[in-house]
Amino acid sequence: MSVKRKLQDNLKRVEQRIVDACSRAGRSRDSVTLVTVTKYATLDLVRTLAELGVCDLGESRVQELTRRAAMLREWQGRRSLVGDSGIGGPRWHMIGHLQRNKVRAVLPWVEMVQSVDSLRLAEEIDSEGTKLGRAIPILLQVNISGVATQHGVAVAAATHLVEQLRTLDNLEVRGLMAIAPLSDDERAVRQSLDRARELFDEVQSQEIAGPEFTVLSIGMSRDFEWAIEMGSTCVRIGSAIFEGIEMAPEPAAVE
Repeated sequence: MSVKRKLQDNLKRVEQRIVDACSRAGRSRDSVTLVTVTKYATLDLVRTLAELGVCDLGESRVQELTRRAAMLREWQGRRSLVGDSGIGGPRWHMIGHLQRNKVRAVLPWVEMVQSVDSLRLAEEIDSEGTKLGRAIPILLQVNISGVATQHGVAVAAATHLVEQLRTLDNLEVRGLMAIAPLSDDERAVRQSLDRARELFDEVQSQEIAGPEFTVLSIGMSRDFEWAIEMGSTCVRIGSAIFEGIEMAPEPAAVE
Protein backbone atom coordinates (compact mmCIF):
# COMPACT_ATOMS: atom_id res chain seq x y z
CA MET A 1 0.00 0.00 0.00
CA SER A 2 1.34 3.44 -0.90
CA VAL A 3 2.03 5.95 1.86
CA LYS A 4 -0.63 8.25 0.40
CA ARG A 5 -3.23 5.50 0.47
CA LYS A 6 -2.30 4.53 4.04
CA LEU A 7 -2.53 8.15 5.15
CA GLN A 8 -5.86 8.52 3.41
CA ASP A 9 -7.20 5.39 5.13
CA ASN A 10 -6.01 6.60 8.53
CA LEU A 11 -7.68 9.97 7.98
CA LYS A 12 -10.93 8.22 7.09
CA ARG A 13 -10.79 6.10 10.26
CA VAL A 14 -10.12 9.13 12.45
CA GLU A 15 -12.91 11.02 10.70
CA GLN A 16 -15.35 8.19 11.36
CA ARG A 17 -14.36 8.11 15.03
CA ILE A 18 -15.03 11.85 15.24
CA VAL A 19 -18.41 11.42 13.55
CA ASP A 20 -19.32 8.60 15.95
CA ALA A 21 -18.27 10.61 19.01
CA CYS A 22 -20.31 13.59 17.82
CA SER A 23 -23.29 11.31 17.30
CA ARG A 24 -23.03 9.91 20.83
CA ALA A 25 -22.92 13.48 22.17
CA GLY A 26 -25.84 14.64 20.02
CA ARG A 27 -23.63 17.13 18.21
CA SER A 28 -23.04 18.10 14.60
CA ARG A 29 -19.78 16.95 13.01
CA ASP A 30 -19.26 20.56 11.92
CA SER A 31 -18.89 21.58 15.57
CA VAL A 32 -15.42 19.97 15.83
CA THR A 33 -12.25 21.10 14.04
CA LEU A 34 -9.58 18.48 13.38
CA VAL A 35 -6.01 19.80 13.66
CA THR A 36 -3.52 17.27 12.28
CA VAL A 37 -0.31 17.38 14.31
CA THR A 38 2.79 17.11 12.11
CA LYS A 39 5.42 16.69 14.83
CA TYR A 40 7.30 13.69 13.40
CA ALA A 41 6.01 13.82 9.83
CA THR A 42 8.46 14.16 6.95
CA LEU A 43 8.13 17.08 4.57
CA ASP A 44 6.75 14.69 1.95
CA LEU A 45 4.03 13.59 4.37
CA VAL A 46 3.11 17.20 5.11
CA ARG A 47 2.80 17.85 1.39
CA THR A 48 0.64 14.74 1.01
CA LEU A 49 -1.66 16.02 3.75
CA ALA A 50 -2.14 19.21 1.72
CA GLU A 51 -2.87 17.14 -1.39
CA LEU A 52 -5.52 15.23 0.56
CA GLY A 53 -7.22 18.47 1.52
CA VAL A 54 -6.27 18.64 5.20
CA CYS A 55 -7.17 22.18 6.23
CA ASP A 56 -5.60 22.62 9.67
CA LEU A 57 -2.08 21.59 10.70
CA GLY A 58 -0.56 21.84 14.17
CA GLU A 59 3.10 21.99 15.14
CA SER A 60 4.74 22.31 18.55
CA ARG A 61 8.19 23.58 17.49
CA VAL A 62 8.75 27.01 15.96
CA GLN A 63 11.64 26.00 13.71
CA GLU A 64 9.73 23.05 12.27
CA LEU A 65 6.53 25.03 11.81
CA THR A 66 8.23 27.84 9.88
CA ARG A 67 10.25 25.37 7.78
CA ARG A 68 7.21 23.27 6.86
CA ALA A 69 4.98 26.26 6.22
CA ALA A 70 7.61 27.84 3.96
CA MET A 71 8.04 24.55 2.08
CA LEU A 72 4.32 24.24 1.47
CA ARG A 73 4.03 27.84 0.31
CA GLU A 74 6.90 27.38 -2.17
CA TRP A 75 5.47 24.09 -3.44
CA GLN A 76 2.01 25.55 -3.90
CA GLY A 77 3.52 28.54 -5.66
CA ARG A 78 5.24 26.24 -8.17
CA ARG A 79 1.96 24.40 -8.78
CA SER A 80 0.12 27.65 -9.45
CA LEU A 81 2.72 28.61 -12.07
CA VAL A 82 1.75 25.55 -14.11
CA GLY A 83 -1.95 26.18 -13.73
CA ASP A 84 -2.66 23.83 -10.84
CA SER A 85 -4.26 26.02 -8.19
CA GLY A 86 -6.68 23.49 -6.76
CA ILE A 87 -4.86 23.06 -3.44
CA GLY A 88 -5.26 25.82 -0.90
CA GLY A 89 -2.75 26.55 1.81
CA PRO A 90 -3.46 24.90 5.16
CA ARG A 91 -3.99 26.89 8.35
CA TRP A 92 -1.13 26.40 10.81
CA HIS A 93 -1.69 26.27 14.57
CA MET A 94 1.14 26.73 17.06
CA ILE A 95 0.33 24.14 19.73
CA GLY A 96 3.58 23.84 21.71
CA HIS A 97 5.28 25.95 24.34
CA LEU A 98 6.23 29.29 22.78
CA GLN A 99 9.12 31.37 24.05
CA ARG A 100 8.78 35.12 23.78
CA ASN A 101 11.90 35.44 21.63
CA LYS A 102 10.30 33.11 19.04
CA VAL A 103 7.07 35.08 18.63
CA ARG A 104 8.30 37.26 15.78
CA ALA A 105 9.44 34.24 13.77
CA VAL A 106 6.21 32.27 14.09
CA LEU A 107 3.40 34.82 13.81
CA PRO A 108 3.60 35.45 10.05
CA TRP A 109 2.92 31.76 9.45
CA VAL A 110 0.15 30.86 11.87
CA GLU A 111 -3.61 31.08 11.95
CA MET A 112 -3.71 30.70 15.72
CA VAL A 113 -1.45 30.34 18.75
CA GLN A 114 -3.10 27.72 20.94
CA SER A 115 -0.50 27.71 23.72
CA VAL A 116 -0.49 31.12 25.38
CA ASP A 117 0.35 30.46 29.01
CA SER A 118 1.35 33.83 30.49
CA LEU A 119 0.55 37.53 30.34
CA ARG A 120 4.11 38.33 29.25
CA LEU A 121 3.85 36.01 26.27
CA ALA A 122 0.47 37.49 25.36
CA GLU A 123 1.91 41.00 25.53
CA GLU A 124 4.72 40.00 23.17
CA ILE A 125 2.22 38.52 20.71
CA ASP A 126 0.12 41.67 20.96
CA SER A 127 3.18 43.83 20.24
CA GLU A 128 4.13 41.80 17.18
CA GLY A 129 0.50 41.77 16.05
CA THR A 130 0.59 45.55 16.05
CA LYS A 131 3.61 45.49 13.74
CA LEU A 132 1.88 43.00 11.43
CA GLY A 133 -1.29 45.08 11.39
CA ARG A 134 -3.61 42.30 12.50
CA ALA A 135 -5.18 40.86 15.62
CA ILE A 136 -3.76 37.43 16.49
CA PRO A 137 -6.22 34.67 17.46
CA ILE A 138 -5.04 32.85 20.58
CA LEU A 139 -6.14 30.23 23.07
CA LEU A 140 -5.20 30.33 26.73
CA GLN A 141 -3.49 27.09 27.74
CA VAL A 142 -4.66 25.81 31.11
CA ASN A 143 -2.93 23.15 33.20
CA ILE A 144 -5.76 20.75 34.02
CA SER A 145 -3.58 17.79 34.97
CA GLY A 146 -1.95 19.38 38.00
CA VAL A 147 1.44 18.11 36.81
CA ALA A 148 4.02 20.77 37.61
CA THR A 149 6.10 20.06 34.51
CA GLN A 150 3.17 20.66 32.17
CA HIS A 151 2.76 24.11 30.67
CA GLY A 152 -0.36 26.17 31.21
CA VAL A 153 -1.81 28.54 33.75
CA ALA A 154 -3.43 27.21 36.90
CA VAL A 155 -7.18 26.68 36.66
CA ALA A 156 -7.75 29.12 39.54
CA ALA A 157 -5.87 31.89 37.71
CA ALA A 158 -7.43 31.43 34.28
CA THR A 159 -10.49 33.67 34.46
CA HIS A 160 -8.49 36.64 35.76
CA LEU A 161 -5.91 36.17 33.02
CA VAL A 162 -8.63 36.08 30.35
CA GLU A 163 -9.82 39.45 31.66
CA GLN A 164 -6.29 40.83 31.34
CA LEU A 165 -5.82 39.43 27.83
CA ARG A 166 -8.99 41.14 26.64
CA THR A 167 -7.35 44.52 27.29
CA LEU A 168 -4.73 43.85 24.60
CA ASP A 169 -5.86 45.42 21.33
CA ASN A 170 -4.18 43.02 18.91
CA LEU A 171 -5.24 39.75 20.50
CA GLU A 172 -8.42 37.80 19.93
CA VAL A 173 -9.01 35.46 22.87
CA ARG A 174 -10.85 32.65 21.11
CA GLY A 175 -10.96 30.08 23.91
CA LEU A 176 -9.01 27.56 25.98
CA MET A 177 -6.55 24.77 25.26
CA ALA A 178 -5.61 21.97 27.64
CA ILE A 179 -3.90 18.59 27.74
CA ALA A 180 -5.31 15.74 29.79
CA PRO A 181 -2.90 13.60 31.82
CA LEU A 182 -1.21 10.69 30.06
CA SER A 183 -3.07 7.89 31.76
CA ASP A 184 -4.99 4.70 31.02
CA ASP A 185 -7.41 5.62 33.79
CA GLU A 186 -10.49 6.78 31.87
CA ARG A 187 -12.06 8.26 34.98
CA ALA A 188 -9.00 10.43 35.71
CA VAL A 189 -8.74 11.61 32.12
CA ARG A 190 -12.45 12.43 31.92
CA GLN A 191 -12.24 14.37 35.19
CA SER A 192 -9.45 16.52 33.76
CA LEU A 193 -11.32 17.11 30.51
CA ASP A 194 -14.43 17.98 32.50
CA ARG A 195 -12.42 20.54 34.48
CA ALA A 196 -11.46 22.28 31.24
CA ARG A 197 -15.03 22.27 29.98
CA GLU A 198 -16.38 23.68 33.25
CA LEU A 199 -13.83 26.49 33.12
CA PHE A 200 -14.74 27.19 29.50
CA ASP A 201 -18.44 27.31 30.38
CA GLU A 202 -17.71 29.62 33.32
CA VAL A 203 -15.86 32.13 31.16
CA GLN A 204 -18.67 32.10 28.61
CA SER A 205 -21.54 32.30 31.09
CA GLN A 206 -20.00 35.14 33.07
CA GLU A 207 -19.17 37.03 29.87
CA ILE A 208 -15.54 37.35 30.96
CA ALA A 209 -14.53 37.04 27.30
CA GLY A 210 -16.20 38.32 24.16
CA PRO A 211 -18.51 36.53 21.70
CA GLU A 212 -15.49 35.16 19.84
CA PHE A 213 -14.68 32.92 22.84
CA THR A 214 -15.97 29.71 21.24
CA VAL A 215 -13.01 27.29 21.02
CA LEU A 216 -12.34 24.52 23.51
CA SER A 217 -9.25 22.69 22.27
CA ILE A 218 -9.05 19.45 24.23
CA GLY A 219 -8.48 15.94 22.98
CA MET A 220 -5.51 14.18 21.38
CA SER A 221 -5.04 10.75 19.77
CA ARG A 222 -5.45 8.88 23.06
CA ASP A 223 -8.55 10.68 24.31
CA PHE A 224 -10.20 12.73 21.55
CA GLU A 225 -13.44 10.74 21.54
CA TRP A 226 -13.97 11.35 25.25
CA ALA A 227 -13.09 15.02 24.73
CA ILE A 228 -15.69 15.40 21.97
CA GLU A 229 -18.32 13.77 24.16
CA MET A 230 -17.46 16.35 26.83
CA GLY A 231 -17.70 19.40 24.58
CA SER A 232 -14.41 19.82 22.72
CA THR A 233 -14.64 21.97 19.60
CA CYS A 234 -11.07 21.28 18.44
CA VAL A 235 -9.04 18.05 18.63
CA ARG A 236 -5.30 17.82 17.95
CA ILE A 237 -4.44 14.42 16.48
CA GLY A 238 -1.09 13.11 15.27
CA SER A 239 -0.22 9.49 16.02
CA ALA A 240 -3.66 8.10 15.07
CA ILE A 241 -3.36 9.73 11.65
CA PHE A 242 0.21 8.55 11.01
CA GLU A 243 -0.26 5.04 12.41
CA GLY A 244 1.76 2.48 10.45
CA ILE A 245 3.70 5.15 8.49
CA GLU A 246 7.44 5.63 8.84
CA MET A 247 8.14 8.98 10.46
CA ALA A 248 11.16 11.26 10.58
CA PRO A 249 13.51 10.94 13.57
CA GLU A 250 12.97 13.53 16.25
CA PRO A 251 15.18 16.53 15.46
CA ALA A 252 17.67 17.77 18.00
CA ALA A 253 16.27 20.35 20.40
CA VAL A 254 17.06 23.84 19.17
CA GLU A 255 14.68 26.02 21.16
